[in-house]
Amino acid sequence: MVAVSTAADLACPNCGEDDDLSGRRSGEPGAGSITVSCGACGLSWVRDLSPRCPTCGTDDVRTALQSIVDKSRGTQLSIQSMRVVHLCPTCDAERLADWNRTNSPLSPDELPHDVD
Repeated sequence: MVAVSTAADLACPNCGEDDDLSGRRSGEPGAGSITVSCGACGLSWVRDLSPRCPTCGTDDVRTALQSIVDKSRGTQLSIQSMRVVHLCPTCDAERLADWNRTNSPLSPDELPHDVD
């Protein structure tokens, strides 16, 4: 599993609200923070931006690149861009070994398909 944090993972630690939340960035890129405010109960907290494994919760994760592909001509797939993913040495051992062995972008989790 790829460790990717999304806004859907975020909930107020006080009341559990996960919809009525707002955030404010501060600081320099790469060293900044996000202050999250809950509209339901009024609690504000600084969001931990450290990458973690969503399966086991460890912060001992490794950075790798994963390709993002799309169809460029007919059924031909082409890499459109890359994204940074964080791999857990325990939960993502096979993918991490592949990254370390090849030093090539990891394959996407899903390939694009035609919608009927």
